[in-house]
Amino acid sequence: MRLHLVDGTYELFRSYFGAPPARDRDGREVGATRGLMRSMLSLLAEPGVTHVACAFDHVIESFRNDLYAGYKTGEGLAPDLLGQFELAERATHALGMVVWSMVEFEADDALAAGAARWADADGVEQVVICTPDKDLAQCVRGTRVVQLDRRRGELRDESGVRQKFGVPPGSIPDWLALAGDSADGYPGLPGWGAKSAATVLARYDHLEHIPRLAAEWDVSVRGAARLAATLAEQGERALLFRTLATLRADAPIGADVDALRWIGPRPGFAIWSERLGPPSLQDRATKLAEARALSQARRR
Repeated sequence: MRLHLVDGTYELFRSYFGAPPARDRDGREVGATRGLMRSMLSLLAEPGVTHVACAFDHVIESFRNDLYAGYKTGEGLAPDLLGQFELAERATHALGMVVWSMVEFEADDALAAGAARWADADGVEQVVICTPDKDLAQCVRGTRVVQLDRRRGELRDESGVRQKFGVPPGSIPDWLALAGDSADGYPGLPGWGAKSAATVLARYDHLEHIPRLAAEWDVSVRGAARLAATLAEQGERALLFRTLATLRADAPIGADVDALRWIGPRPGFAIWSERLGPPSLQDRATKLAEARALSQARRR
């Protein structure tokens, strides 16, 4: 089997900015949630998609906000988007999918935990992490754990991570520490960028292995003396950023692999289908579940 672990928060954001707005009978904005449901049904309709979990940031803040004051918060999010966080989780659960709702941790941590837990599990051929977020690249392992950007149709294995970022998956947190991640709110070190970080880490792998004197580097990097001095002066800050970038494989996800098998919508999904509006999501989900059950019966 292949496990598909979905970044629900990303999918909700993508739907909010890409799907048309819509309001329910009470006047509440539900367009992003409806777009999310359509996206999940499209995923479930793809061949080989049988076991799925969807991770959400129940709240934007996490333990990382206690470590660094500048880390991302919910400040500035549109109320119509923020107001759909809980709706999206409840609708996804009603669709019949396993939902990981993160409070202290982040959705990315849940995806990392699932990948770590089941990468070598019996019967699991591959774990597919469905998100384009670069921090999830650290979870990729050979062709066993891969990253899928569904919007672009790009599937990235370990070789693909090296090609895109210039470093192996295990160096992604170090790369982010130096280059920064504006989406998560930490800037990296002054003067360092994606290219210089990749060049140095491709040789030294991790921050603590980089010689503090540029004269000791055996790679050629423009402005090496300045970069080395910055790293020497702000080494503790770089380590903090790496901690922020490192995903927690111990995040609580509380599900066994068999629980991830999608067998159809739960009874309450009909109410959600009516609330979210046409076309009927309930009809689509029911037909998909029936077709899947028939296919399984034929294989027996």
